[in-house]
Amino acid sequence: MDDASIEDCIFCSIVGGSSEGDIVFDGGDTLWFRDVSPKAPVHVLGIPKQHIVSLAGVKGDDHALLGKLLHEAASVAAEMGLAADGYRVLTNVGANAGQEVQHLHMHLLGGEPLGPMRC
Repeated sequence: MDDASIEDCIFCSIVGGSSEGDIVFDGGDTLWFRDVSPKAPVHVLGIPKQHIVSLAGVKGDDHALLGKLLHEAASVAAEMGLAADGYRVLTNVGANAGQEVQHLHMHLLGGEPLGPMRC
């Protein structure tokens, strides 16, 4: 991805402080914040602060960061009171999956029965 695209990335602007985000957890090289268009009572996004477009752009050096995001998803879910009843963690890759922001992000959803997914 070119520098102009990174400069236009809303998630990078939240990381950089030029856009506001309702931050729920800062993991140093990761950030968790509330989704502005929630699809569940609790809808939080987890991102690497480093710009990675999607899972398709992950390189070998990024593997530890992805593991950290998954570990943090469980911690954030517990902090938000979702652990007992369950929650969903997902990421979209590309247009057909519904990826709207071209920055790797994990959705953490919960707070109500989420229903079945197409799997």
